[in-house]
Amino acid sequence: MKEIGLKDKLKGEKLSSPNTLTGAAMLVALYTILSFFTLKLSTTWEIGFAYLALAVCGMLYGPVAAGIAGALGDTLGFIVSPNGGFFIGFTLSAFIMGFLYGIVLYKRPVTLKRVIVATLIVTLVCNLTLTPLWLKMMYGTNLIAAPRIIRNVVLYPVHTALLYSVLKGVSSFRKSGKAV
Repeated sequence: MKEIGLKDKLKGEKLSSPNTLTGAAMLVALYTILSFFTLKLSTTWEIGFAYLALAVCGMLYGPVAAGIAGALGDTLGFIVSPNGGFFIGFTLSAFIMGFLYGIVLYKRPVTLKRVIVATLIVTLVCNLTLTPLWLKMMYGTNLIAAPRIIRNVVLYPVHTALLYSVLKGVSSFRKSGKAV
């Protein structure tokens, strides 16, 4: 498979293409729906699944489309079910998460190594850097919180395994010619 450069990767799929628009719109809807479903492990620990839709969007349509999908999905999720006040920082985090998945996964074969890297980058940038920053801005909480670090370390392999399984499934389905 021919490696593509960063410039081509940033272009991604043409955003005005009907296939891109409909596919990304369906993934925005899926992201929004999945954001309401979490598997509660305890009162403070839960596993969310919305990131899976963003990663698939990044893999299929590129970083820009996935970033926009993340921002739209976050905003739509707030409109459908407001939980507290709206804070633009979390919308920015959703954009960055989709963008990062697109940078790492777009037009590349799905390998465990690539999924490990994508999950690690998103965990470090979004979960362990941006989220504490937003919480500090909103509530004055500590930027470094041991429980947040522990939770992300423990859930990292779970997120990686789920993401790898989903991306492999989407990739094989796409190669079979049954999907666009």
